[in-house]
Amino acid sequence: MNQKHLGLLCSFEGIDGSGKSSLVQLVAQELQKKCPVITTKEPGGTEFGKQLRAILQHSSQVIDPKAEFLLFAADRAHHFTEKIIPHLKQNYIVLSDRMADSSLVYQGYVKGVDLETMRMINTFAMQNHEPNIVFYIKLDPSIALERIKKHRAGFTEFEHKILPQFEKISDGYDQLLLHKKNVIVIDGTQELELSAQQIIDEIIKLYSHES
Repeated sequence: MNQKHLGLLCSFEGIDGSGKSSLVQLVAQELQKKCPVITTKEPGGTEFGKQLRAILQHSSQVIDPKAEFLLFAADRAHHFTEKIIPHLKQNYIVLSDRMADSSLVYQGYVKGVDLETMRMINTFAMQNHEPNIVFYIKLDPSIALERIKKHRAGFTEFEHKILPQFEKISDGYDQLLLHKKNVIVIDGTQELELSAQQIIDEIIKLYSHES
């Protein structure tokens, strides 16, 4: 891979309710005491990404999975050009809430878009970069669903439809991430502070080596 930079790119992956978004913020708060850090997310890491996120969330039409993936890929290309690569060149640790692996799971494994085609497009969009390390926050789908129910009113009536979808997404993450060398699995049932410290230790170790 063509990664001519001194920074570190870290992505956080997992099903909704796994705690990954909270971990991104908690890890960033601690790391910034020692290192230059920036947080971001996909989609929504840039103004273009925020607009795209709004379109996808509020669209009244069912979007074809291939079109959906290509929209995410367009956002990813802009995200890398505008935000990620410039910060890597300045030796930042970049923490991203979701990245290309999310597309492989949601549009690929779950919705059936060809994985190899997606990987090729992602490589192009990311300019041959990839995360130095991926933190997969692994959590049983039923526990994740219970967490979400506590924060989203009216969620319970759709639970019987959503749990099978969560299970398929979780299976997709397992299939795609558990055997990758740059993936570290974090137990989503443990206290956030403990998970955050595990992640920080891994990042500091790798950041020191890369720098």
